[in-house]
Amino acid sequence: MKTLCWNTDDAVWKHWNQIVSVSDSLVRVKTLEEVHHALETASGFQYCFIYLEDISLPKQVEEVVALCSAFPNQKVIVFPNQSSQAAALRLFSVGVCGQCAPYIGQEQLSLVLSVVDSGEIWGGKAFIQQLIMQQSAAPEEIHNDELDDLSERELNVALHVARGLSNKQIALEMDITERTVKAHLTSIFKKTNTKDRLALALLAQTRYAVH
Repeated sequence: MKTLCWNTDDAVWKHWNQIVSVSDSLVRVKTLEEVHHALETASGFQYCFIYLEDISLPKQVEEVVALCSAFPNQKVIVFPNQSSQAAALRLFSVGVCGQCAPYIGQEQLSLVLSVVDSGEIWGGKAFIQQLIMQQSAAPEEIHNDELDDLSERELNVALHVARGLSNKQIALEMDITERTVKAHLTSIFKKTNTKDRLALALLAQTRYAVH
C-alpha cells in the first residue's frame, strides 16, 4: 500500500510510521502544492492522509475541499488534531472517506481502512453520536417513514449502524457474515433513500432511542 501523507507535525508523522505495516509505503509532503504535484505526477497512492492543524483548520479544510474536487477518485482520510463537527460535515460532504484521531492505534487504523475500502465512510462512533444529538432537536426535518419498508433483519442492521458499529461488529452481534451485512445495507440504503451509514444512523435515531 502506498499512501501520500500531508503532515507538518513530526511527532504525528513518527507515529504513523510506527502503526502502518512494514510492507506499506508512506510518502510525506508538507504543503498543498506538494500534494497536488504528487497526485498529478505519481500514481498508485491508495490513500491520502491529511493532518489538520488547529491553528489553520478553517483554511486547511477549504484546501482539502478543493483537493477533493481536483482529485475526486482519491481516497482521502483526515486526522484533525482537534475535532470539529462543522469541519467534519463539510469534509464528508465533498467526498472525504474518513476522519480519525492523529494518534490512532494500529488495529483501529486497519479497521478504518477496511471500512473505507468497502465503499463506506468512517466517522467513528463519537462523531455519529454527535450528529445524532444535533439532529434529534429537529426530527421534523427528516422523513423516517421509509423505515417501515425494512424487514426485521434490515431494521436490526440499521439500529446497529446507528450505534456506530462497523460491518464486522454488526456481523458478530447478529451472527451473520460481513457479506450479508453489506447486502442488507445495500437494500436498506435503497429502501430508505439514504446514501451512507451516517445518514442512515440519523434516520434511525429520529424514531428509535439508540444508545
